[in-house]
This record gives sequence, structure tokens and C-alpha cells, in this order.
Amino acid sequence: MLKILLTTAALIPTALLIKPKFLFTALSTYSMMITLLMLKWFAQPLNHKPYMTNTLMMLDNITTPLTIMSAWTLPLMIMASQHHLANEPINRKRMFLATCATLQTTLIMTFTTPDLMMFYIMFETTLIPTLILITRWGNQTERLNAGTYFLFYTLAGSLPLLIAILLMNTNNYHTTMLLFMMQNKLPQNNMIMWLACMMAFMVKMPLYGLHLWLPKAHVEAPIAGSMILAAVLLKLGGYGIIRMTPLMPTMAQTTYFPFIVLSLWGMIMTSLICLRQADLKSIIAYSSVSHMGLVIAATLIETPWSMAGAMTLMIAHGLTSSLLFCLANTNYERTHTRTLLLTRGLLFVLPLMTTWWLIASLMNLALPPTINLLGELMIITSLFNWSMTSIILTGTTTLITATYSLYIFTTTQRSATTINKTLTPTHTREHLLMVLHLIPLALLITHPMLMF
Repeated sequence: MLKILLTTAALIPTALLIKPKFLFTALSTYSMMITLLMLKWFAQPLNHKPYMTNTLMMLDNITTPLTIMSAWTLPLMIMASQHHLANEPINRKRMFLATCATLQTTLIMTFTTPDLMMFYIMFETTLIPTLILITRWGNQTERLNAGTYFLFYTLAGSLPLLIAILLMNTNNYHTTMLLFMMQNKLPQNNMIMWLACMMAFMVKMPLYGLHLWLPKAHVEAPIAGSMILAAVLLKLGGYGIIRMTPLMPTMAQTTYFPFIVLSLWGMIMTSLICLRQADLKSIIAYSSVSHMGLVIAATLIETPWSMAGAMTLMIAHGLTSSLLFCLANTNYERTHTRTLLLTRGLLFVLPLMTTWWLIASLMNLALPPTINLLGELMIITSLFNWSMTSIILTGTTTLITATYSLYIFTTTQRSATTINKTLTPTHTREHLLMVLHLIPLALLITHPMLMF
């Protein structure tokens, strides 16, 4: 595990020192090689959980898929940003790639650490590179406002978590997750303790009502920032909830009710907001909030099926959402606008991109036999088993999700065209980018057990 971590960290000096002409090709190749090396983590020789540990890091069924997905996203971010950085001076390019590599290193440490204090430190450290990406390389002046929202929502939510971890350390003289599971010494039915631990992750997911930072951050971030936000940073919340709930005292069911109801109601509300948005990136950002509502509900009811469904949906949504942002970016680079009314009828201009748009939209609405459908079905089934009335909310959301996914597709591709200028044709790099998003989604269908 350390060799993966150290080679990822070595990408930072590589980005700063390598010859300019090899900058993008070398870094994307190195990062992809590191990711392919990580694939062997899927092999579990013994039935131990966690199945690989050292004093600083551990791997288990929850950590491995999320770590590999975050590593898979890094080369894709580098490929997607080439046009965005084309006119930048070389030092700015180096700084951008070093920031992405730093973010990747901190993410690996966040997911693999077995210690709660280290987890908190790394969880907060991921904020810094993301904030730099949003505020330094965003396009509009509102990026500073978006960065402020992003920073203060996350910081305010995670301060109670720090106090809770320090309290655990005071009472138990350690903050190791595995020992907490064995001891189970936390005070019973302490609702404030539970809320303090969960709030940071609810804001990060984000739960409806605490979600206002996300659309702002997505809309203002450059393409690499949007990709890593959608693919990995939202999943830190889900990962944190899955990790922390076994350590918490067994709470009364009624404690979970408001959060599950709020997440299910938030799914409907954000799906309806998607139908009203004029900005393409904003629609995709709100759809992320909607999908994460399902994951929050699943992680809170804590059944084996719901946990497996949450893991599956997190991976599926990460890749699908990242793919949608890449497609929105290819449109933006050519038309210089994200407004839906101004980017219509692209089927006639970029016909091959329409194929990727169709596949991405169908994956977003969870068409069979995609991995998205498997995740949603597992969660909806476990929610139905938990409470039959939840089917009304989840069923309605599924219907609206299908509506706005097809609305995005038909508006951008099939409407009467409004483009009256010559657009540059699509590049091989862009098609490769789409294919690299779809390969893991297609392969995971053949063996979904890898994710749970």
C-alpha cells in the first residue's frame, strides 16, 4: 500500500520538474499505471476484514473500491483539462497538475487510514487542493463566492466531528476504528454525540437543506474540479457514515427518521429543480444531490443489502456523473456557454458525441443492465423492506430522474439548432476520455461483487 501512496505523492515533484513537452502525456500515463497496479487490491486471498493492514493504512471491502475509483479519476482529470490549460503559461500548468496529484494523495490516505484522528486530518486536507482548483482555475468571478460557500459549509459541519473524536480519545486513550468496534464503549443513546459525528458527512454528501454549496462549487469549478467533486469528494460523506455508524451506540430508530425522510424528500425536490435549471452543469450538480439522498437513506438504515446498494450506487454515480461533466465540458469548450437554450441541436454538429450523451443519460436514469440500476434497486428494496411508504418517494424520484435525464439529452442533441458558427470537431482525446469512463461501468456489471 505504501508503494502506491509514495508513487502517487511522487507525481507532485514530477509535475513540477518534468520537461514541458512530456507534461500531460507522462503524468496521465504514470497515474494510469498506478491505478492499474491498485486493481490487484480487489483480490482477497483470505476472508479477513480488513484483509490488508499496516500501522498507517488498511484495506477492506469499503475502502478498496472508493480508493481505486479516486485513482482512476486522476488520469481522466488530466486528459479532460488539456484544452482548458492550453493557453496557460507552463508554471500554471505545472501548479494545476501538482494540485491534482496532491488531492489524489490526500484522498488515498483519507480512505485507507484506520485511525479516526488521521481520517479527520486528511478529510479536511482534501479541502485545500479542491478550494485552490475552484478559486484559481474557475472561469467566472463568482468562483470566489463558491469557494467561500464550499469552505465554510464543510468546516462548520466538521468541527463537531473533531470535538467528538477528541472526546473519544479522552475516554478511551486511542482513536483506532477497529478497536472501537471490539470495545463498543461509547455512551449509550447519546444523541448529541451521534449528531456531532454525522453532521460533517451529511454536509459533505450533501443532505438536502445543507446542499447549497454544491451547485455553486460545481458550476464555478474547472472541469477537473467538477470531476473530482462528483466522483470522489461527495463519496467521502458516504464513506464516513458507513465507517462511523458501527462505532456509534445503538440509537433509537426514531433518531434516524428525520434524516431519512429529509434525504428522500430532498431527492424529489432536487429532481424537480433539475427540470427548472437553465445551466447544464447546474442540472448535473442537482442530480448528484438527488442520487446522494438515496445513499444517505441506505447508509442510515444499516442493513447488509442497503450498505451493498450504497457502495454500488456511489461507484456507479461517481463514474456516470464525471462522464456527464466531461460531456458538458466538450460543449462548453466549443460554444462557450452552458445555457441549454443556446446549445441545442448538437446532433447535427457533433454526431459522434450524441452516442456518448445517449449512453450517459441512460446510465444516469439507471437503464438495465447498468450498475446504476443494481445500486438503486438494492437501496429501494431495502428501503421498502424498512418502510413500505418509502416506495412512494423513491418511485416518484425514479420517474423524475428519467424525465430530466431525457430532457437533457433531447434539448442538447435533438432540438432545432441555435448554433450558427463553425465548431471544431471532436478530438480522439475526448472520445478516449468517454470510453475510459464507460469501461469500468461496463466491466462492473459482469462482476458487481467487487464493490461489496
